[in-house]
Amino acid sequence: MSLFNILDIAGSGMMAQNVRLNTTASNVANANSVSSSSGDTYRAREPVFAARLEEFATHQHGPHGAGISKELEALGGVSVAGIVESNKPLIQEYAPDHPMANEEGYIFKPNVNVVEEMANMISASRSYQANVEVADAAKNLAKQTLRLGK
Repeated sequence: MSLFNILDIAGSGMMAQNVRLNTTASNVANANSVSSSSGDTYRAREPVFAARLEEFATHQHGPHGAGISKELEALGGVSVAGIVESNKPLIQEYAPDHPMANEEGYIFKPNVNVVEEMANMISASRSYQANVEVADAAKNLAKQTLRLGK
């Protein structure tokens, strides 16, 4: 695997964790919103990740590229397959004096658990940092390889 592939994989991980952080931030920002109907209420969102795996021929073996056999190298990473809404039930609260209350006196709050969202934010931040460290290690390896030629 080349150093550029390592950088691509680490970059895809950073992009995925960036989407996760943004989704979590949106959930936290809307955690206290209120609505008068369940259809208008904000629902927690979560990103769905998918593994990226592609195989391609890297080079041929044999004299002068005669092509006896081909090596396959796996190029991986992660992609964001989509963002889905949580199917947890919304919070329905009886508050007849609230200006957003419906005819029965209920208001609806999002199904966002702020404690879970903060744990997601910490996890995404640490995963992002791990990918940064992988990219830095690959960069340092490339620098050291170039120094060998001096």
